[in-house]
Amino acid sequence: MSIRFDAEKRIFTLHTLHSTYQLQADPLDQLLHLYYGARTEGRMDYLLCYADRGFSGNPAAAKEDRRYSLDILPQEFPYWGSGDFRSSSLVVRGIDGACGCELRYRGYEIMPGKYSLPGLPAVYSESGEDEAESLKILLEDERLSLRVELLYGVLPKLDVITRSVVVRNLGSAPFCVEKLQSACLDFVGGEYDLISFHGRHAMERMPDRRALGHGAAVVGSRRGYSSHQYNPFVILAEQETTETAGRCWAMQFVWSGCFRAEGERDQFGLTRLQMGLGEEQFSYPLLPGESLVGPEVILSYSGAGLERLSHQLHRCLRRHICRGKYRDIRRPILLNSWEASYFDFSGESLLKLAQEAAALGMEMLVMDDGWFGNRSDDRRALGDWTVNVEKLGCTLGELTERVNALGLKFGIWMEPEMISEDSELYRAHPDWALAIPGKPPVRSRSQLVLDFSRAEVREHIFECICQILDQGRIGYLKWDANRSISDVYSHAATDQGKVLYDNMLGVYEILERLNTRYPDLLIEGCSGGGGRFDAGMLYYSPQIWCSDNTDAIDRLRIQYGSSFGYPVSAVGSHVSACPNHQTGRSVPIETRGAVAAAGTFGYELNPAKLSGEERRAVREQTRVYREDADLIREGLYYRLSDPMSADCCAWAFVSEDGERAMITAVLQALHGYMPPLYIRPRGLTPGAVYRDRESGRCYGADALMDMGLPLPQELRQFDSFVWRLEKC
Repeated sequence: MSIRFDAEKRIFTLHTLHSTYQLQADPLDQLLHLYYGARTEGRMDYLLCYADRGFSGNPAAAKEDRRYSLDILPQEFPYWGSGDFRSSSLVVRGIDGACGCELRYRGYEIMPGKYSLPGLPAVYSESGEDEAESLKILLEDERLSLRVELLYGVLPKLDVITRSVVVRNLGSAPFCVEKLQSACLDFVGGEYDLISFHGRHAMERMPDRRALGHGAAVVGSRRGYSSHQYNPFVILAEQETTETAGRCWAMQFVWSGCFRAEGERDQFGLTRLQMGLGEEQFSYPLLPGESLVGPEVILSYSGAGLERLSHQLHRCLRRHICRGKYRDIRRPILLNSWEASYFDFSGESLLKLAQEAAALGMEMLVMDDGWFGNRSDDRRALGDWTVNVEKLGCTLGELTERVNALGLKFGIWMEPEMISEDSELYRAHPDWALAIPGKPPVRSRSQLVLDFSRAEVREHIFECICQILDQGRIGYLKWDANRSISDVYSHAATDQGKVLYDNMLGVYEILERLNTRYPDLLIEGCSGGGGRFDAGMLYYSPQIWCSDNTDAIDRLRIQYGSSFGYPVSAVGSHVSACPNHQTGRSVPIETRGAVAAAGTFGYELNPAKLSGEERRAVREQTRVYREDADLIREGLYYRLSDPMSADCCAWAFVSEDGERAMITAVLQALHGYMPPLYIRPRGLTPGAVYRDRESGRCYGADALMDMGLPLPQELRQFDSFVWRLEKC
């Protein structure tokens, strides 16, 4: 049993393979957080300290005991109105305008398996395989007739615990939820760093590590999506923690909309880490009988550094968030038409791309933007999802058949959540766009956002997508979303504070229906590349276009930052043309291939423009990637250097049984008379001997991990090196 309850002390203990999480319903029916760390037995309530502290108030139930204050105790689900003036997980406003509640413990239930969240993405368990259990704890406020259900999922073999929350109105009067955080961790002492991942369009998920001092550190998104600017994933680490040593805790939000993550060190040195829904433009009324679900947060703890923490999260996302046919198999090596031709293509030019792709060992052609309605540029036609037969010179069905006849699968790009003002759909239904009445709209990429909180909008778009997918054998859908949401107003909603949350639920609903109707369809998420790169989208699309920036050297940093929380199997990564379309940089084709191989692998170029030498390199890349794909997808990922500061970026994949390893290094900078550079792998089997597949040379694993592999002394800028090792 991974969940235990001590009835005498009312202590709940949640065990995973290497960690323990403990909480207590105390004698005043308050829920206190006791411990989350290395696996241990026994009660941790001895950590609680009670004292009379000035300006830290006492709840009425404490009577004259001034030593009892929720302002100084570690909370499991802090709520506004308790006298705890730190950041709250729940803020509720009643019909009388009063803000605050008083939650009391009312019971629990332990259930086999992992709980699910209807209409929301969540970690799932497979019966009989992972011994998952769930815990539900009930808290109630009598004045508001409000019930809170705290949900805990324990996947012991993954070293993962999930948190979610449901708020219910059991009374006869409405109230409004003004803030809802799904998970909170309180630490009674210690010095910590907060690691978050910031960025911008075309340069996402740059690690930022800072000491968490007194006050609050907040990251989040107000953009309607999880955003390029901040990823819904943070790590709290002891200040001495490295890749291979030290304690660290992760919070990863299974949600693709606005979010808020907060780290706070209080007046007495307690540290609080929270994650949940964004507060801005959120005010969710609950009528009698209604409920609101806080999306799930994945928690994981490592006592052996950041590397192990990443491995735990990778396993969880790869096998317990991602679903469907492509969860456990290699995805097709594709050629995307965008950087090959942008809007300037025809059916014949696409067929020429397909012929070139087939000759070079690629397996899919993707027709990107420009195939529908009057879409000659990015200023028109979004929403008019009808094939431009005149532009293609044939029907979509005929085009897919001709591409399939070459031995290739066929894929297509769509941007279903958006609408152009210059479109037939907008002229027919201008009220379907999110826009504030009487206010000129904020445009981005000359487009507005459709209101997916409305059922009729969702139904229309779903039918349009199905009409396209039913026209031929389409094996791949790239689902894009190329702007943030600014004018948050639904013409059909009575409460505008619900719109962003309900809009995201609408996106999930359509994606779920597509996965059900087309089980063999590979969906790749995209939002201008990495603007919605999160665990929520991975529930519906097992891979996400990592960034619109395809420059291999910039991608080293982008993919490095992504690796802390996301498996390589989720990272859409392609070889693109040089000079690169985003940066103007030229990088050897071998290096572009090595970097793209740390992802789903594909191409973003016109093969006809490659030199003979480059074509030979591409044929070799596609051949070798097929051999290495299982190791790349399922192997343990090791960050061997930090590309934010090192001259050489290196990483490795090692199979879980230690039989195979693939080590890659890319030279980022050259200097005069450089000293030798050595790449020290990790994860090899101690005492084993490994043979290099290309050179045939054998290496002792212990020596390799002690001293490393030297790079050749004759170096060129942006050179890359790959060693493929097999245990002898």
